[in-house]
Amino acid sequence: MDKDKELSKLKKKILKLNKNFPKKNLVFADGNKNSQVMIIGEAPGKTEDKLKKPFVGRAGKLLDELLNRIHLDRTKVYITNVVNYRPDKNRKPTPEEINEFKRLLLKHIEIISPKCILLLGATAAAAVLNHIGPLSEVRGKWKNIKIINSYFDILTTFHPAFLLRQPARKKSTLEDLYEFKRKLSS
Repeated sequence: MDKDKELSKLKKKILKLNKNFPKKNLVFADGNKNSQVMIIGEAPGKTEDKLKKPFVGRAGKLLDELLNRIHLDRTKVYITNVVNYRPDKNRKPTPEEINEFKRLLLKHIEIISPKCILLLGATAAAAVLNHIGPLSEVRGKWKNIKIINSYFDILTTFHPAFLLRQPARKKSTLEDLYEFKRKLSS
């Protein structure tokens, strides 16, 4: 598969969804398209919308710190979001918005074809795992699921934006990340 060609086609499809997010910028992805690691968050915030790059605001800086703790360099992973446009008033994406982007997100995963996927928060868990309960039901637990034609190992942890509000949860997030690193190294 020609990843550049496929990613370009995917980006064009996502650009067509801009009609539902007027005056917002496409925040497609960042990092190494050939990485064994794909990280999926919720949706861009104000800084991400402005810079057109995922995880560059306060939550992004925290994500970088957490990745550094497990010796993963941001430039060597691939990062995207469930929804590629900033929802109004920085709100959580609606179930309708998540559904609108879901098929494209699953295609995105297929194109990148990582060894392991890290889901950040409940929105990412809902989109990829179809999980609608509390995050605690899936957090820190490996899932191996089929997406389109391939199986992927997926771990869910807290979103860095949540950790900014609940810093006591950083310890369990780091435990999840060390587990993620172990699986990646096996």
